[in-house]
Amino acid sequence: MISYLEFEKPVAELENRIKELRAAAESDDVDISSELARLEQKSADLLASTYASLTPWQKTQVARHPGRPHFKDLVEHAFDEFIPLGGDRRYGDDQAIMGGFARLGGRRVVLIGHEKGNDTESRIRHNFGMGKPEGYRKAIRLMELAGRFGLPVVTLVDTSGAFPGIEAEERGQAEAIARSTEACLALPVPMVATIVGEGGSGGAVALASAERVLMLEHAVYSVISPEGCASILWRTAEKAPEAAEAMRITAQHLEKLGVIDRIVKEPVGGAHRDPEGAALALGKAIGEELDAMQGLSSKELRQRREERFLQLGA
Repeated sequence: MISYLEFEKPVAELENRIKELRAAAESDDVDISSELARLEQKSADLLASTYASLTPWQKTQVARHPGRPHFKDLVEHAFDEFIPLGGDRRYGDDQAIMGGFARLGGRRVVLIGHEKGNDTESRIRHNFGMGKPEGYRKAIRLMELAGRFGLPVVTLVDTSGAFPGIEAEERGQAEAIARSTEACLALPVPMVATIVGEGGSGGAVALASAERVLMLEHAVYSVISPEGCASILWRTAEKAPEAAEAMRITAQHLEKLGVIDRIVKEPVGGAHRDPEGAALALGKAIGEELDAMQGLSSKELRQRREERFLQLGA
């Protein structure tokens, strides 16, 4: 079942009406195919027009949709032969940040990303995608392996931010994020980062400091959540829609600002309506970016990253 967002209520009403008509058609001999076709077209048009004019706050809601595909879903549909690797060799294994070896269209890659989980149990196990220091140190270890074996790095970013708990601070959260960002910038191999849901604060940047940064069409990327920004500026989270608008957090805004390089289109109605289609489109885009960087030397790759980030805000 699809979980509808507040702004999708008109679409929900139409789709529920279509379900009722289909159920009635199965039990009666009356031909209502023409009425069904008319309603289905109306529903499809309404869904398309709704998603073509989403506000930044509505896009934030789509990026957080409970049915949106996360790391495991994207790996299942877009990558092959995923071999997970765990542990930072210092403290433990963080389930919020996952990674390992995989294949993308026949190409071997090192894959790293945030996993939020898809039900209560898995969300708690994966800490809602909020990485701890051991998670970022695991990412560093995997990036070092990628450099050693000459494999490109692909990251799937989807976090509201790094875990802010006191135990994470005690284990060096800030340093782990900084070291992970440094590891991205120093990679001797190609790196493609994709914001697939929420890209929040340093917890996202630590896995997104690549020479090519992509975003799914309805993902968001910001230094702080709209609610957090609103709480600071207006002392109330109720101003989150205004904060989202002011912060320019959508893929469309960020492409114009040069913060990201490419937008990957989602299926009509968002990735949660067709996770497989969204994953395949993402995999195709990542493959094209890696193809474009094939043959570049380590020096050229590092120089590209340096120039890319020094130009931001210029």
